Amino acid sequence: MSTQPDSGRERIPRPEQTPDALRAALAVVDPGRLGEMQASKDDAFAKAVEWQSLSPVQSWVLTWARDIEIARRPDLSARHAHAKDNLEHEDPAVARDALRELSAVLDEAMRAVRG
Repeated sequence: MSTQPDSGRERIPRPEQTPDALRAALAVVDPGRLGEMQASKDDAFAKAVEWQSLSPVQSWVLTWARDIEIARRPDLSARHAHAKDNLEHEDPAVARDALRELSAVLDEAMRAVRG
């Protein structure tokens, strides 16, 4: 893990962007997604071989670093859950706001992991 939790506002420190560190972090913050993580990792590595490119692996790392960033930070996690809950709201304005908020949460998490 690369940083210490921020004054109790983070569940765990931000992990390093390596497969093992990301897996260990996910095991703490959202263990129900470990199977999904492994399947997407297998797919990314298969594409990397097929395409002779590391970009699928780099995308995999960033995607999981982003998702773990959301899960480890209660503020982002709450915003993410609320937005997802309202994506199919019967009021189109609420659904649009939820989509904007979901996008904002994903962007904020990605900025955090990219440094």
